[in-house]
Amino acid sequence: MPGTLYLVATPIGNLADITHRALQVLNDVDLIACEDTRHTHKLLNHYDINTKTISYHEHNEQQRTAELIERLNQGIDIAVVSDAGTPSISDPGFRLVRAAIENAINVVPVPGPSALITALIAAGLPTDEFFFAGFLPSRTNARRARLAELNSVPGTLIFYESPHRLAETLRAAYEILGEREAVVARELTKLHEEIRRGRLSKLAADYTDKKSDIRGEIVVLIDRNVLDVGVTERVSVAALVDQFEEAGMDHRAALKKAARELGLSRAEAYRRLILERPKP
Repeated sequence: MPGTLYLVATPIGNLADITHRALQVLNDVDLIACEDTRHTHKLLNHYDINTKTISYHEHNEQQRTAELIERLNQGIDIAVVSDAGTPSISDPGFRLVRAAIENAINVVPVPGPSALITALIAAGLPTDEFFFAGFLPSRTNARRARLAELNSVPGTLIFYESPHRLAETLRAAYEILGEREAVVARELTKLHEEIRRGRLSKLAADYTDKKSDIRGEIVVLIDRNVLDVGVTERVSVAALVDQFEEAGMDHRAALKKAARELGLSRAEAYRRLILERPKP
């Protein structure tokens, strides 16, 4: 019988963010394929796991896949981990999973942390629809072209970005996507975790000013809607909700009707209502 291929999510920062099941699998398998064996050994040593490891990264993925499939066919159980988070998400794993499926090898996901989901739930942007675009191209023209392609996506946009390109990406997003609400989430679950929210223009200016101080892993999130900057006479969600409540509707019904009249989803109407309500 062939072995089983496990895809094991590991912490994105805080080593406590790992499931009991993940620890059990990493302890029980015959081999752990790691993006960086030195990095993974920090986790394994912390939990006193002595399973043998092997490197599996973007530079050896093609040749290593064949080797791992051969071992799986020999009955060896293998776990795949990335440096942080869930394997196959902007990390090696996809090629091996496809090869395992083609060879009738059982593939078992062991869920856990993911930087994009962690950032999304804390961002305060709509979560009903989102589009994960991974890393944008490193070349300026290609990056701008990719942003232009994503301009009409009807969901929250999510990217991974490197510190030295963050300011340039935010400026390009502002120029191409227009003024939108955005979030930069940096070093999630780590000691210096930072989640900064604001308009694209403001975030671009802020991170341009502190460009040399930016460190760590970064997730960028951008709202689906262009803000009507400078337009003061548009009808707000809060104004409509107040109007309907004065007419006798309860808050829930008033919000639902306001969303319908403005052509918004209920979640988006609620988000705008929170932004428009004056702070006490």
